[in-house]
Amino acid sequence: MTDFGDKLVGVYHFLTDGAPRDIPLVDPRPRPANPWLRNGQALVAKVKAGGDIRAAIDKAIALLGSLEPVIGKGDRVLLKPNFNSQDPYPGSTDLVFLRAVVELLLEAGAKVTIGESSGGIWRPTRKVFRKVGMFELARDLGVELIAFDDKPDDWVRVKVNGDYLSSVSMPRSAYEADKIVYLPCMKTHNIARFSGALKLAVGFIHPGERRALHARHLEQKIAEISLCWQPNLIIMDGRKAFVSGGPAKGQLAKPEVVLASGDLVAIDVEAIKVLLAYAANNKLVTDPWQLPQVMTALRHGLGAGENRYIVVE
Repeated sequence: MTDFGDKLVGVYHFLTDGAPRDIPLVDPRPRPANPWLRNGQALVAKVKAGGDIRAAIDKAIALLGSLEPVIGKGDRVLLKPNFNSQDPYPGSTDLVFLRAVVELLLEAGAKVTIGESSGGIWRPTRKVFRKVGMFELARDLGVELIAFDDKPDDWVRVKVNGDYLSSVSMPRSAYEADKIVYLPCMKTHNIARFSGALKLAVGFIHPGERRALHARHLEQKIAEISLCWQPNLIIMDGRKAFVSGGPAKGQLAKPEVVLASGDLVAIDVEAIKVLLAYAANNKLVTDPWQLPQVMTALRHGLGAGENRYIVVE
């Protein structure tokens, strides 16, 4: 299919995908304890990343302490990358980075499933997977690959009772996983200001609910998605980043860092500080704690507040 044909298919999905009906209503997943603390404060590992990305990831985990408190032998782990589109990294997850994380989890004895649902104008997700080489990667590593929008019966409606969202339709495969690991990119976003760990959760929401998500209070709703569940581990690839534009294309910078944490808010705030170090025309504010995503997440107790996390390097 031509690029124009692909765009027509994507627009069709964006305009016509409907919200699911008659799916089970469930409570949020229990909130996981963050094992990576120091004196009661959340840790964010920040590692300079050179040519060996696996070495950088290993060092970040070691700075936190160990993978053992979170990922054990036999754990069914849902790994969530960023394939909103097929655009090159950091518009999408770098496959070298993704492979390194999968290998780390497999070595820990986990049973890994990679799951994603692309944005409306790029769907169906299997098309994005094909273009970026995900089917080959999953086959090579021996892990399951799920395009959430390919599974019409794989959904549950999670009660969140937020200020802006009352419930959210999310994939059953993620809801029922033993552990969840996020792999966000580091980038600005034309509409949501910033795309990191909190924003990554949008890729779980049923495609039929995303238009309404964007209608009003997008940044606050982004944070409230995490009332459904919180990841056990977040590893953010900041070797490259968009410091303006985003999420698919933007002004490129090279911070050359990898961040890791068990805290959604702390890792996002630290990433925003990295982006603020660059002179760029974007929608960020000088104080990351004043961003609506962050403020809403803190109001719901979804992460560490100001002066409540420690960067370990």
